[in-house]
Amino acid sequence: MEEYAREPCPWRIVDDCGGAFTMGAIGGGIFQAVKGFRNAPAGMNHRLRGSMTAIRTRAPQLGGSFAVWGGLFSMIDCGLVKVRGKEDPWNSITSGAMTGAILAARNGPVAMVGSAAMGGILLALIEGAGILLTRFASSQFPTGPQFAEEPAPMPGPSFGDYRQYQ
Repeated sequence: MEEYAREPCPWRIVDDCGGAFTMGAIGGGIFQAVKGFRNAPAGMNHRLRGSMTAIRTRAPQLGGSFAVWGGLFSMIDCGLVKVRGKEDPWNSITSGAMTGAILAARNGPVAMVGSAAMGGILLALIEGAGILLTRFASSQFPTGPQFAEEPAPMPGPSFGDYRQYQ
């Protein structure tokens, strides 16, 4: 069921953590640029300066938050792969739920349950969409013609065939 090659588990954690930081920093930078532009005083110079200040101040924090989530998710996922001995969508769903619960632990058990449910549901939707997309793509591109019977052997060279003398 391995449709793509992933990094082995110790390196996967670092890879996912870095990817999550990058996504958080870029997405947060775009969001903060718009927010800083809108909240700055009137005048293009003030708005551009407000946009840059918001990006410098907040985008690294958002990237760090994403990196913590991605690193924790990958550590739990690698632990489940080691314990269960297989990689399947249930590892990702469980990892999402456990990550949500752990990150909400400071807010109490009710918040942990709510965050675990949201993390599990979110990862179930992502995994389900990936499975459906894979099935749809595989049905669009067949692997090739399927032969029902053994093909007939090629006929031998005939009397006037020049290929027999080569």
